[in-house]
Amino acid sequence: MARLTPVAARRNAREATLRIGPASLRLNLRSVVMIGVLWVAAFAGLVANVAYGEYPVPPLEVVRTILGLGEDGGQAFVVNTLRLPRALVAVAVGAALGVSGVILQGITRNDLAAPDIVGINAGASLAAVSLIVIAPAASVVYLQPAALAGAFVAAGLLYLLAWRRNGSPLRLVLVGIGLSAIAGAGATLLVTIGEIEQASSALVWLAGSVYGRGWDDLYSFLPWLLVLFPLALLLSRHLAALNLGDNVARVLGVHVERVRGLLLLTSVGLAGTAVATAGTVGFVALMAPHIARHLVGPSYGGLMPAAAATGATIVVGADFVGRFLFAPVELPAGIVTAVLGAPFFLYLLYRSRNG
Repeated sequence: MARLTPVAARRNAREATLRIGPASLRLNLRSVVMIGVLWVAAFAGLVANVAYGEYPVPPLEVVRTILGLGEDGGQAFVVNTLRLPRALVAVAVGAALGVSGVILQGITRNDLAAPDIVGINAGASLAAVSLIVIAPAASVVYLQPAALAGAFVAAGLLYLLAWRRNGSPLRLVLVGIGLSAIAGAGATLLVTIGEIEQASSALVWLAGSVYGRGWDDLYSFLPWLLVLFPLALLLSRHLAALNLGDNVARVLGVHVERVRGLLLLTSVGLAGTAVATAGTVGFVALMAPHIARHLVGPSYGGLMPAAAATGATIVVGADFVGRFLFAPVELPAGIVTAVLGAPFFLYLLYRSRNG
């Protein structure tokens, strides 16, 4: 019987393998701890968000009310009906954007790639604003399909213009910025010519906000997450193989085009539904993967859940800061993330240029 060397024994002690049917996911124990810490931070942000307001609720009472242990009917209404769904939507949107960013950066092998940088979010926004302004009588149930369609059109244009012939990472970013500018100009034109009521709704939505989001918004978003999150985790090993290059991935038995297509669909689906739910909350999909990679390392098995928790923390924290900073006026979460994310993007661009 072969003996494990001390190095191999220590490595096995630090790793755990999760098997789901034919699929397996290897997680470093340090990554598991960090993922837990990040989700605790996201939960703390959720509790702070629910506790703060004109009718403040102590954080411990927020937790008790969420668990159904509270006794005050008025307090339960404030927590469960008015504030909790908004905070949960923020968590879900941030998680979706974080995983979407990880996938897009992985399949493009470009640290600057993110749905909002390369035009995918802008395409979703243009489609959604078109529905809001041009067809104000349309039901809100059509908003998600419209945003998804816009996201997929933008992804298709990006593929044709910059990616089809192995374009450089810088070309991908520049073409994406151009697509974002065109889509943004189209959305601005629609807001300008639209009726005042629809234009106001579109402007608030474009800023990226979870204001007024309720249980219906969360319930319409959850099915997408329940399908796309597990799919992303199942494809994480193939994503790691793609990072080694197409030829190496083929030698390892990966159907490159099929897997890349599935990963792209997953990324666009997560970003499109997040935009449809909360508008354009910018730079989360760019920042969350980098922060998570610094904390848990490059292995996608740990990186995806870590980026989901990081994105959730960023968005729920941005919503809290936006509510607290200029109270009683609320600053949309998308503005807060843009203030943080724009310098972060410039730093990455500078590092990429000089790397």
